[in-house]
Amino acid sequence: MNPIISASELLAATAGPVPPVLLDVRWQLGGPDLRAEYEAGHVPGAVYVDLDRELAGPPGAGGRHPLPDPEAFGAVMRRAGVGPETPVVVYDGGLGWAAARAWWLLRWTGHEDVRVLDGGLGAWVAAGGALSAEIPSPAEGDFKPSPGAVGLLDAEGAAETARAGVLLDARAGERYRGDVEPIDPVGGHIPGALSAPTAENVGGDRRFLPAPELAARFSALGADGARPVGVYCGSGVSGAHEVLALAVAGVPAALYAGSWSEWCSDPSRPVATGPDPQ
Repeated sequence: MNPIISASELLAATAGPVPPVLLDVRWQLGGPDLRAEYEAGHVPGAVYVDLDRELAGPPGAGGRHPLPDPEAFGAVMRRAGVGPETPVVVYDGGLGWAAARAWWLLRWTGHEDVRVLDGGLGAWVAAGGALSAEIPSPAEGDFKPSPGAVGLLDAEGAAETARAGVLLDARAGERYRGDVEPIDPVGGHIPGALSAPTAENVGGDRRFLPAPELAARFSALGADGARPVGVYCGSGVSGAHEVLALAVAGVPAALYAGSWSEWCSDPSRPVATGPDPQ
């Protein structure tokens, strides 16, 4: 299954016999939640999901956005009407990071029929999709999470992937190099990781590049599926977007969910700086 869906495809799906459950995951890094924007207008039938409170656990030693408790996540999905066989489409404001986080969590907990709206809410509106201010009350779903369906790395696994496979750093290049670090206390990257900014997976319209172009991009970095591939970012959000881009390209990848915010919290872990992996 293609892990992304176009706005025109979603328009057809919502009018079909089995419309998908829609999740609105609009979010901004370091800012207040965007529920007010959701309430002002969303894809009809979409349920709002808060990334910081419902798609992540409390910040701490596991990073700024550690994985949520699976049972708590399952309860959120059931509230939204998700069942084990229910098609699900996730969207955000257009950047794609938050939607990809929800996509990855559903895939990791065993849901197979989940896609991300390519281009987010802006693409929906541009395609002629209507917006609604009505807050839906979907019937309770019966989704039961079964974690482990897709690859997840801890710090040791990320280090091993950097040695024996391909570990991609999805942050901006200046953070990878350690030139600046606006969020975490230490700048730099995991030794052996390659810089692969998430921003280079999309075009100016924030839609994913065509699959052949993504495949060529990742192949040039050694991520062609021949060796294990892992991804990390600052806190496991934009990294999920890169895992999604790899999936579009046909390359399976594991997510280091704790990412740099977890890695650099332990002073015993090595840190590399500059443009080279080591």
